[in-house]
Parts: sequence; structure tokens; C-alpha cells
Amino acid sequence: MGPVVMNARTLAELAALCGAEVDGDGAILVEGPASLRDATPREISFYADARYRDDLERTQAAAVLVATREPCPRPGLALLRCAEPSAAFTRVVQAFASAEWQPVGQHASAVVDPSARLGPGVVLGPYVVIGPDCAVGARAVLHAGVVLQRGVRVGEDTVLHPKVVLYERVAIGARCVVHAGTVVGADGFGFEPTRQGWRKIPQCGTVVVEDDVELGANVTIDRARFGATRIGKGSKLDNLVHVAHNVQVGESTLLVAQVGIAGSTRIGPRSILAGQVGVAGHLELGADARVGGAAKVYKDVPARGEVFGAPAREKRAAMRQYAALERLPALLERVRALERQLASRADGGGVAERKEAR
Repeated sequence: MGPVVMNARTLAELAALCGAEVDGDGAILVEGPASLRDATPREISFYADARYRDDLERTQAAAVLVATREPCPRPGLALLRCAEPSAAFTRVVQAFASAEWQPVGQHASAVVDPSARLGPGVVLGPYVVIGPDCAVGARAVLHAGVVLQRGVRVGEDTVLHPKVVLYERVAIGARCVVHAGTVVGADGFGFEPTRQGWRKIPQCGTVVVEDDVELGANVTIDRARFGATRIGKGSKLDNLVHVAHNVQVGESTLLVAQVGIAGSTRIGPRSILAGQVGVAGHLELGADARVGGAAKVYKDVPARGEVFGAPAREKRAAMRQYAALERLPALLERVRALERQLASRADGGGVAERKEAR
């Protein structure tokens, strides 16, 4: 089977869609988006970073979205000029994207407790399980194998992808997207040492995920020991992020892949934690904090603070430290050379003294 051809659109149509101006033949038809390097004469691409200038000059694309004043790299290449090529290209991609498949209605294999309340237009895929006292908002979509335990709340227009599990009393807001395999509300990791071994600490709280949040695949968010673990409105969590018990994540925060946040830490609104960041427990990261990739945070970060490294420290100080480490091998070699010179002089001086003594 050959590749699926998306619905073709003219450059004029795409320009109108994304607010660009056509520099070339607006009647050219394109069948979809592609990177500069991979594009064919039937596809459109974009250029927004000088690092890809060579790709722009070599591209076989039918047209390229570029900044308003970007010079044409070669004759015959149609351009769509706009203020923000990357954002405009996102709208182009959305225009070509095929509609996401959704299950229709409520599959016969879905199991819904009689006490559960489903809003109008709720869609249930195969083998969905909805427990007692749950409430699912209007037009929510629960794909195959989703499980809602007792007392779960799911807001309107929220989409739960296959095999999402929401433990007892978890609340998910409106217009959220939760990707496959994510588990929200499992017990927080709490144990006390005793003479007989580790004794489990009851985790009696819950998890609240506010409106417009997106949780990536295989995210895990633990229920609070008491109260609620909370993910603020509009936040986005990438795949494989772990949020421990009683953590508070502020609004519009980004947690990139493999971030791990230990218990009772507070993350301020609009913060960004890059990939593989680890944050120790009972800390506070202020609003608009920025934490560099793979950093290990062991102390509080102030509002608008930027930290990097392991252990994390102020970004400029960390960069100076790494620069110094780069120079360390050469410095060690210079020290060794000086030590050899001093040793040689010391040996020579000893020989001279012995000759005078004779």
C-alpha cells in the first residue's frame, strides 16, 4: 500500500489560512508539510533558523514559509512570507492533518456502574470501566481500556487515550488530554522504617488536574498523603514525567520528558523544567523558574531564576564552572611540567652542593 495523500491545497489558500503573503504562483498545489531536507516538489516547508540555511538553499519543496524580509534563496522557489514562519507552519500542518479517529457512541463492552453520571455526547471505547459515583462531563472521549475508579471526576471535552487509569477520587478538568498509559492517583511513595521492616504510610489524599492540561504517555502523578497533589491550569507534562505526592505545579508550567519531582515540592506558574530534571522534596521553585536539562535541584530556586548542572546552581555560575573544567586538563599538564622543572632543579642543586663539600 502506498502513502496516503492528504487533501491538496493551493499556496493562496494556505497563505490566507496562516496570514502570509504569496511570493510566487499562488495556484501551486501542495499535498502536505515536510522538513526542508525531506520535502518533495509536492510539499511545503518552513525556514526560521539560520542553522538550516543550507537546507533552505537545497530544498526541493514546492514552497517555503519564511520571514517577511527573507531573501529568496534561488529562482523559482515560491515563498509564503509572514512575521512568524514557525507559528504559521503549525497552522499549515493542522490544515493538512487528517481527522483523528474517535470511537463513536458507547461500545457494548464498556462497563458503567449504575451510579455513574455521564454527560451528553460522552464517547466510550471498548472495555472502558467506569466505577461507582463517577461523573464524566459532556463530550468527553474515553478510548479503549480506560479505567475510572470510584468517585472520579472528568471534565467536559476531555480526551483520555487508551489504558489511562484514574484512581479513586481523582479529578480531571475540562478540555484536558491524557495520553496512553498514564496513571493518576496511585499511592504516594511513603514508608516508615520499623524493626519489622518498612511500614506503609497511608495516602489518603487525591490528585486534582485543572482545566486545559495535557499529560503525555506514561505520566505518573501520585495521590497526596493528605489534601491534593495539584497540576495547575494549562500546564503541559511530557512523556514519562513523575510527580510525587503533595506536589503543587503552578499554571502554564512545562515539564519536559523524564522530569521527576519529589514529594511536597512547589513549582511556580509558568516554570519550565527541561528533560531529565530531578527535583528533591520539600523545595520551592518560584514563578517563571527555568531549570536546564538533566539538572539536579537540591535547594529552592527564586522567581525567574535560571539554574543548571548537578547540583543545580545559578546558570551563569554553572557555565563558568563548566568552562573552567574544560581548561582543567591543560592546567594539570602545566602543573606537572612545573613540578618536573622544580624536581630537576632540586636534584641539580644537590649535586653542586656535594661537589663544593669535596
